[in-house]
Order: sequence, then structure tokens, then C-alpha cells
Amino acid sequence: MAEYDIAVIGGDKRTACMVPFFREMGYRVICYKISHVKAGKIETDGTAESLKQAVESAKVIVGGIPIEKKGIVHIRELSRHLRKHHIVFGGVIPEAFRQECDERGICCYDFMKDESIAVFNAVATAEGAILEALIHKDTNIHRSRTLVLGYGRCGMALAQKLKGLSAYVTVCSSSPVELARAEAMGMETLLLDRLEEKIGEFEYLYNTIPALVLEERMQGNLQKDALIIDIASGKGGVDYQAAERLGVKALHCLGLPGKYAGKISAKRLTEYVAEKL
Repeated sequence: MAEYDIAVIGGDKRTACMVPFFREMGYRVICYKISHVKAGKIETDGTAESLKQAVESAKVIVGGIPIEKKGIVHIRELSRHLRKHHIVFGGVIPEAFRQECDERGICCYDFMKDESIAVFNAVATAEGAILEALIHKDTNIHRSRTLVLGYGRCGMALAQKLKGLSAYVTVCSSSPVELARAEAMGMETLLLDRLEEKIGEFEYLYNTIPALVLEERMQGNLQKDALIIDIASGKGGVDYQAAERLGVKALHCLGLPGKYAGKISAKRLTEYVAEKL
């Protein structure tokens, strides 16, 4: 019989803040590689010395968003320690891992496949992106010429909040459907094909497109004091080497919900896990 109910592994502040919520529900929790536990900020029932120990000590494994994090949780190592009785939760889970779990009879839930969590995450990401902009640029968002690249969940939430702060918001996309939606919400719109000729009009640029969009030739046309906030997953959408050469201020801001909204995000994630269990 497992010594603990839940093993919380890796992740960011969101993952750490899930621990007290689980304990309030009566679950016994063991943690692995949770910085807030090591710092004494989070009280837990146990701390594992290795990923193997954590996984073997509990039936339910709860990882971060994303579940795989360099130097902390490697997906192949996690897979080696899993058994049929395990139930795995995490975010941005690789499809190959999900398929492997299915073949082995292991329940695997991706937080980001749940629409309510994805939307909740988009709102927290949007607020975090705006805060990053305020921290790193000494001008007002009010009446600023602002560009939002992409109009998916994050782009939509971000554009709406910026508009609420009285920014002049333009949404840029290659998708006619996304541009139609943005226009219906009162935004100015710009086809991605025309970005190069128009990019110099904006002082704030927020990228949500997970592909290289802001290449060197694009950055060469930017205003001198323009700020790029890149919240796209993976490697982002900016040529950062070019930005450094050109003196462009470009920030790749990942994990914003964990950075600025850890506790409330953790509460929602904990409720999701409890519902599934």
C-alpha cells in the first residue's frame, strides 16, 4: 500500500500552492523538487529524495505546467517509474507519453486539455503579460499603440484587457476567422502578411503565436523604444539573437500564472484533480 495519496513533482508556484489545498482535503502528500517546500514556505507530509521515490510512494502523480521541466522532471524517467495503478496529472503533456499511458492502462489527464482550465490560464497569463509590460517600460498602457499577435485563448483575453485599459489595440493574425472575431469585439485588425510594413507603428507588442514571427527583418522596423512581450510556448515567436544585436527589448515570459497568480491557479487545478479522483 502506498505511503502517500499524492506525489506532487516539479512545476512552479502553482504546483507548490496545490500542496496545502490537497492536505486540507485530507490527502497525504509527498513532494519532489518543490522549491517552496525546501524554503519552508509550504508544509508537506513528506519530501522525496528522488523522482523514483516520489512516484513509488503514491498512486496519484501531479506534475506542473508543463509536466516536463529541464533538470527537474524528465518525461522518460517518469515513464520508467510508472505502473498500471498510477493516475497522472500535468500540463502540456507530450502526445507520445499520453499514448504510452493509454497503452499501459495508466490514467493520464492533461490540465490544458480541459477548456475551463485553459481559459482560466489564459486570463492569468494575460494579466501577467500586462504586469510585465508595466514593469519593463516606463510609459502608460493608456492610449498606447499596442499590437497583439494571435487571437486564440491568450490573445483574446489579452486584447480585451488591454482595450479595457484604454490602449489602442490591433490584433494581427493570418486567420481570417480570428481577425473577424477581433473586429467583432471592436479591435483594429492586421493581416500577418502586412506586419512588416506596419510594425513600426506600435510601442507595445505581445506575441502569442508559437512560431517564429518576429524575425530580424521585422525587428529592424520597430520603434526605438518598442517592447516585445512574448508569451508563446516553447521557443516563443521572437528571434532573440537578432533582438540582442539590434538592441530590441524582447522578453520571453513563460509561466506567468505561476509567477503572479499561483494560489488561485493552484486552487482551480486542485479542484480539477479532486473531481477526477
